[in-house]
Amino acid sequence: MGNELLWAFPAALSIFGFCLAAYDKLAAVRGKSRVPERTLFLAAFLFGAFGMYLSMLLFRHKTRKKRFMILLPILIAAQAVLIVELSAIWQ
Repeated sequence: MGNELLWAFPAALSIFGFCLAAYDKLAAVRGKSRVPERTLFLAAFLFGAFGMYLSMLLFRHKTRKKRFMILLPILIAAQAVLIVELSAIWQ
């Protein structure tokens, strides 16, 4: 039971990160109020990095920003290691 929650939590936050980046792209295209980069980075740091990265690639959003293109893969790797390690501990 514990491992399912361990994987469900980051998955839900990843979906949130995907939606947040997609919303920011839509806002950019429509000339509406944008999501601050600080908020995007915070969501990525809080286990939304994988979904946000997928959204960025799918919608071609923030792909020219080196900070996003470098930091998100690093966060994805670090978060994956953390989840795997916690999963091993909780068995």
